[in-house]
Amino acid sequence: MAAPAPNATSASDTVVELTGVWKLYRQKQRSERWQDVFGRLFHPKVKVVEALRGIDLRITRGEVVAYAGPNGAGKSTTIKLLSSLLAPDRGTVCALGLNPLVDRVAYVRRIGVVFGQRTELWWDHPVAASYEWKRVVWDVPSERYARMLALVKELLGLDEFFHSLVRELSLGQRMRADLGMALLHEPELLFLDEPTLGLDVLAKRQMLAFIKDLNRRQHVTVLVTSHDMSDLEQLAGRIVMVHRGNIAYDGDFDRLRRTFGDRRRLLIETDATAAPALAGAQLLESAGTRHEYVFDAGDVRIASLLEQATTQTAVLDVETHRAPIDDVIADIYAGWQGAGRR
Repeated sequence: MAAPAPNATSASDTVVELTGVWKLYRQKQRSERWQDVFGRLFHPKVKVVEALRGIDLRITRGEVVAYAGPNGAGKSTTIKLLSSLLAPDRGTVCALGLNPLVDRVAYVRRIGVVFGQRTELWWDHPVAASYEWKRVVWDVPSERYARMLALVKELLGLDEFFHSLVRELSLGQRMRADLGMALLHEPELLFLDEPTLGLDVLAKRQMLAFIKDLNRRQHVTVLVTSHDMSDLEQLAGRIVMVHRGNIAYDGDFDRLRRTFGDRRRLLIETDATAAPALAGAQLLESAGTRHEYVFDAGDVRIASLLEQATTQTAVLDVETHRAPIDDVIADIYAGWQGAGRR
């Protein structure tokens, strides 16, 4: 698990601060009845969606913060507010001591943004052309550009396709090139919205390793969103979870597991194909004489489960490990949805 760089600026240095932030979207609603079409031309029905509802968030320099939540929770809206693409309806947004909208020109020179579903690269030109365009248009000093270009080429492995057309790149190569381009002006603050979207296992590993190395070398503060919780757990020292526009959890991953139940997996091998019935554990599957269970270590001890098993059959082998973080998060989301329906 990555932690803030040990030599980063002290925790008193606030890089991002959102205070009482609300963001509303107004969506025009269409009727299924043709009789309503004409009337709604003049009196449209509007649905108000509260994407953020009084968010308070503080991030200090050198942190890598995971920002997670189910679809529609407000993650991308927060990134857009901090990227100066949207304005809040209420509350204040401050980053690097600036108002992202009022001080936009000065602000965007100090941040980097990568959206996994979009690209800044020129589609019909080589990667090198997009990088040179950014150097000229952003007026990046030659010394800084050369230093950062060498860094991203080394850590992201860009040399193999640096002079290839963007439209001929694989998704993993394009994502690496997009991330490298976002860093050419040496930003202090980096926003990553689904940076590993659609990447294979190797490409994900390279991307995560680069972000961690960047945080360690350059002390860049990172706010990253993803639906892949295992990626976030590898990358971030802190996770902020949003639900229906509110912050539902803010802390580290270990405390998250303890707060919402310390799910564990228990795999036992017996001398029979029938799975032992274990009170306090749920049988997930059996394959021959191997049986896998899930249980909450906060409610039941492993020793108790094994004692139950040995009274029913001969236990030949035992394995136990924490449940994947994706399972933990899925349970949390399911609980939120269940509470919303009641």
